[in-house]
Amino acid sequence: MALGDLMESRFSRSHSVVSNHYSNSHHSNFNQSVVVVQDVVVDVNRDRDRDRDSSSDSVAGVQSQENYGNVDRDDSETVASSTSGGVGNAVVTGIPATSMAYLPQNIVFTELRHEAFEACTASGPAESGLVSKWRPKDRMKTGCVALVLCLNISVDPPDVIKISPCARMECWIDPFSMAPQKALETIGKTLSFQYERWQPKAKYKIQLDPTVEEVKKLCTTCRKYAKSERVLFHYNGHGVPKPTSNGEIWFFNRSYTQYIPLPISDLDSWLKTPSIYVFDCSAAGMIVNAFIELQDWTSSSSSGSGTSPRDCILLAACEAHETLPQSHEFPADVFTSCLTTPIKIALRWFCTRSLLHESLDYSLIDRIPGRQTDRKTLLGELNWIFTAVTDTIAWNVLPHDLFQRLFRQDLLVASLFRNFLLAERIMRSANCSPVSYPMLPPTHQHHMWDAWDMAAEICLSQLPTLLEDPNAEFQPSPFFTEQLTAFEVWLNHGSEHKKPPEQLPIVLQVLLSQCHRFRALVLLGKFLDMGPWAVDLALSVGIFPYVLKLLQTTTPELRQILVFIWTKILALDKSCQVDLVKDGGHTYFIRFLDSVEAYPEQRAMAAFVLTVIVDGHRKGQEACIEANLIHVCLKHLQGGSAPNDAQTEPLFLQWLCLCLGKLWEDFTEAQIIGLQSNAPTIFSVLLSEPQPEVRASAVFALGTLLDVGFDSSREVGDDERDDDEKVGAEISIVKSLLNVVSDGSPLVRAELAVALARFAFGHNRNLKSIAAAYWKPQPNSVLSSFPFAVRNSVSGYNTPTQYSQIGPLSRVGGESQSAPRDGRVSSSSPLAASSIMHGSPLSDDSSQHSDPGMLSDCIANGTVNHSKPRQLDNGLYTQCVSAMCTLAKDPSPRISSLGRRVLSIIGIEQVVTKSAKATTTGSSRVGESSTTTSSLAGLARSSSWFDMNGGHLPLTFRTPPVSPPRPNYLTGMRRVCSLEFRPHLMDSGLADPLLGSNGVPGLTDRSFLPQSTIYNWSCSHFSKPLLTPTDETDEVAAKREERERTVFEHITKCQRSSGTNLHNPIARWDTKFESGARTSLLQPFSPIVVAADEGECIRIWNYEEATLLNSFNNHEFPDKGISKLCLVNELYESLLLVASSDGNVRIWKDYTSRGKQKLVTAFSSIHGHRPGVRNVSAVVDWQQQSGYMYASGEISSTNVWDLDKEQLLTSIPLASDCTISALAASQVHGGQYTAGFVDGSVRLYDIRTPEGLVCVTQPHTRRVERAGGIERVVGIGFQPGLDPAKIVSASQAGDIQFLDIRNQSDAYLTIDAHRGSLTALAIHRHAPLIASGSAKQLIKVFNLEGEQLGTIRYSPTFMAQKIGSVSCLAFHPYQILLAAGAADACVSIYADEISPPR
Repeated sequence: MALGDLMESRFSRSHSVVSNHYSNSHHSNFNQSVVVVQDVVVDVNRDRDRDRDSSSDSVAGVQSQENYGNVDRDDSETVASSTSGGVGNAVVTGIPATSMAYLPQNIVFTELRHEAFEACTASGPAESGLVSKWRPKDRMKTGCVALVLCLNISVDPPDVIKISPCARMECWIDPFSMAPQKALETIGKTLSFQYERWQPKAKYKIQLDPTVEEVKKLCTTCRKYAKSERVLFHYNGHGVPKPTSNGEIWFFNRSYTQYIPLPISDLDSWLKTPSIYVFDCSAAGMIVNAFIELQDWTSSSSSGSGTSPRDCILLAACEAHETLPQSHEFPADVFTSCLTTPIKIALRWFCTRSLLHESLDYSLIDRIPGRQTDRKTLLGELNWIFTAVTDTIAWNVLPHDLFQRLFRQDLLVASLFRNFLLAERIMRSANCSPVSYPMLPPTHQHHMWDAWDMAAEICLSQLPTLLEDPNAEFQPSPFFTEQLTAFEVWLNHGSEHKKPPEQLPIVLQVLLSQCHRFRALVLLGKFLDMGPWAVDLALSVGIFPYVLKLLQTTTPELRQILVFIWTKILALDKSCQVDLVKDGGHTYFIRFLDSVEAYPEQRAMAAFVLTVIVDGHRKGQEACIEANLIHVCLKHLQGGSAPNDAQTEPLFLQWLCLCLGKLWEDFTEAQIIGLQSNAPTIFSVLLSEPQPEVRASAVFALGTLLDVGFDSSREVGDDERDDDEKVGAEISIVKSLLNVVSDGSPLVRAELAVALARFAFGHNRNLKSIAAAYWKPQPNSVLSSFPFAVRNSVSGYNTPTQYSQIGPLSRVGGESQSAPRDGRVSSSSPLAASSIMHGSPLSDDSSQHSDPGMLSDCIANGTVNHSKPRQLDNGLYTQCVSAMCTLAKDPSPRISSLGRRVLSIIGIEQVVTKSAKATTTGSSRVGESSTTTSSLAGLARSSSWFDMNGGHLPLTFRTPPVSPPRPNYLTGMRRVCSLEFRPHLMDSGLADPLLGSNGVPGLTDRSFLPQSTIYNWSCSHFSKPLLTPTDETDEVAAKREERERTVFEHITKCQRSSGTNLHNPIARWDTKFESGARTSLLQPFSPIVVAADEGECIRIWNYEEATLLNSFNNHEFPDKGISKLCLVNELYESLLLVASSDGNVRIWKDYTSRGKQKLVTAFSSIHGHRPGVRNVSAVVDWQQQSGYMYASGEISSTNVWDLDKEQLLTSIPLASDCTISALAASQVHGGQYTAGFVDGSVRLYDIRTPEGLVCVTQPHTRRVERAGGIERVVGIGFQPGLDPAKIVSASQAGDIQFLDIRNQSDAYLTIDAHRGSLTALAIHRHAPLIASGSAKQLIKVFNLEGEQLGTIRYSPTFMAQKIGSVSCLAFHPYQILLAAGAADACVSIYADEISPPR
């Protein structure tokens, strides 16, 4: 299957893998009668938005109506008749109609972004140097070749005794076939010609039978000519004695009467480095041994001086004790022949050993048709196969670094070493072992030689026919096809942990051939997809120049696979951006990006490649602007032209945004083009896209359009009109960005913080002046009650500083000594806060010595080095500062630290202290006020301003001095005098943790800016396998099946259970919570109970083994306790959803392992609250079927969050003046939830109806004899079973009402359970059981008919100590188990049987 097809089939189901891969029909063999299904309604319509382009797995599309009224179904829902009893309909999407249908099929928080957001471990493509080890460190060229022949034809040296017949040929010439001098010259020229075949551009110098002086002159001339390039010294010593044991080679005197020795050290000193020596003589190993000794001696003497090791390479014909082969089947210079004419000698040697030796005339070998450089001819193909074989042997046998140095650095050296492998094979057959330095492992028996022999035989068998008939057609060898098949077999079975595929160098060679190229690229793409290790291997083989050159081809079928390969390369190594721009490769990807026929996922890869090209690379940015990349990207972001519905593919949108963001980053010219092209408007639409990655990328791109104010090219006197346009654009960008402050995804909010930091830098003075304006004392203002610890230090002096954090009822102070500051600290102005807060004067008199009146005069005291930007609307600045504060108290630790960093840019520093518990109950409330002035009117009601009552983070204001200190009327405030804003001048205890480690003197203020992470994080997507579907393993599938089978067994048992014995205590756990258990939860598949207290401490206990598994704090600044614990993905690897009373939601994974818990995501589910209300009192519930989370509290609506998209889906108005006190989502009917109110009313909502509200009833009415407020609904929930209309509601007064909303008038059953003291209600999901708890230490259990099945006297103890009231009740989802928590910090577990089933 071609990679294009594979990608097509893979991509057609790409994003549906996560959402629908649980819908396999292998469950249908279950016993269908296990569960009585009456009316199953599972709404998974959220998958429609997620898989807009994938509608493959749906069942039949039939409309359905709910029992209580005609509710318009979303048309994406599909209906399948239920298989269990035939009653009702099962409404599901994308899952087969089996009895499994109503188990939650949805899973959320399994995306890449949830892996380690807080740790932020994802990294982008490596910078050059990290992975670029595959690049040859420095490419080299052999610039000069010295050929020295000491043949002395017709005179044999004294130490050689020749046999007869003897090897005579030198360079394939018989020296005795002509006059000695002519023969010598002809051999010299031929040798030069043979070398030129491998390096035609080098300078060749020949010395025939020279003296020592001539050799010296030759060496110095060559080095002078070659400069820093390599010099090759070829020595043929067949006419002189063998080298001496001292490492001397022989030359002649002028009269040829004596042999003169030349030490190798002299030769080395003349030739210098880099150099390569070829010694073709007997006992050549002597020279190598002497040279190694010389190297060791020079390296030990030069190690002190630190000079680099000498770059010398030696090739010698035989070992020190060996003589050259004399058999007449070999030429006399067999070593030289192997190095310079490998094909000829290889075929001659092979013929004597093959079956062809009888039928083939050797003389035909010299007449092989074709050219070595033309692969379509016989000679060219043989040469090509030989290169592939020798390259493959070397790559598989040599260490990586040695292979790079010998086979990839210098073309001539690589050719000689490839041929050296052949020399080893041929000469070892004559009992002669060639030697090299550096030494190579033996390769003469490598099995790839068999492949060469076979290819040679096939080619030679055609030779007679081709020579006889000039028109005969040459049949190419099957060598490459077979090797590609071998590679394909490896791909099907290989992995990172197995031996690498030895055919990789052959795949590289095959890229040169048009007929094999497509298949080779497809296989290469599959290999690269196996992981970064595979990409690194391919690059180290030398694939890079080949795929770079292929970008010049226009073959349409290669486009997709080339884009894929480049995606994989750049995901590993960013440094390739330089090569791409240099070769104009960027235009290839821009054309592909703009081609509508390609799949959006493939175009996303092109966008990724272009993003890497422009990332921090000015030449790349300029080249892409010239190629019109901005308009291409914006055109596709607007959509409308793509037949493949590309604008809906999130990955494509994400990378278009990132590409433009990186193109605009710190590049004014590109920003101007973007602004002129109306980019802010186009991007503002993307901020509401369903995928968090797209939204985050859009925020990043908008942020890069904001001018940081460091553009040195812009003069102060720029055109006014341009300035006005720019201000208008910035206003539009900032307004768009402020809309995502409350986004549900931390990924998005992190990018927002980075963008606001850029804005804060560009508008530093104006933001500070806004803060300063609010700082001035005014009548009836809230300023005197800030929750801020403000420091005071007068220039040159240090005063003790007291940090104070004042809660509504307490004041806690602590002494701290401020560090010396050299008279300089950060310039800043403070900011006002809203909501009513209470302060207390500090005890230190120094707080009276600063003056707010001077603030407005000193705004310009900062050191931001740019022309003053135009001032925007003050209201917008106010909103920005408000947004910064919201981010600074974000529930995600990473975002809050980013937010604090942004505030530090406008001069607001923070002292991070844990909030203390109230220690007194009547401390004075100084400056208490409930009104605000007009300047603060817009802020007083905004919950996004820092609010002390939330108990979050105190702030430190730092304001610059202008005049001598005067008395300050703001009690409790301190000032810091300042001249500059520099990170390295701040206290380590205050600012350094917030500002990172950039505090190095001399850095520009720019170093403050927090860096965006969305790009680096997004790059990791392309490092992962893209072609293989991410199907779950058999082990995971088996575990899931087992769990679902267990669930069905338990549900059946629950439905038949009476629950009459639910009073057997099987475990009692002292949680050691200071304030008692606030909420609890039982795990479905393990004997684990989770409990949490008012201080947001979470503890996990195994009740079978009675062991504490884990204990951790939900966050560092607990507020009003935890209102709800839910399990997300409970049938799989469950996550713990923790909802705090302040509306913040955090989701944890690995929470049962001690100290291993990880925060998956965190967001604030409620924004703002009713005027005059102190806290939000959030109520939250989670619905697995739909993937929705419902949140309400002291607000006028219910927020519906889609946790898959991490986005606020809708806000449904409560249609009531009261607030919700209890909320429950249906665990069977997606989109449906019910709410109980403080006035005793109950409402049912369905988000699929246009108005949301389905019906209202008032079951709990205030009775005359009871005090007011007691009708408040304490607990509410849907009755067990699948009826969508039956609800149970309990009020504080103690009455439990059973409602059927089809009959909206009255409750059909009322139980007076507890008189005026009901505190908790629990309804079993499947069993007909209801439990209620009271403040009077009682738990009562009822069935659905209202009969009381039993009473549990809570926690009977032997001692007569006071037992706290019941604070929480929770049933096990699939067993008859009840967990009860109380104010005395004990959690007890009760079972229907003494030993409940696991």
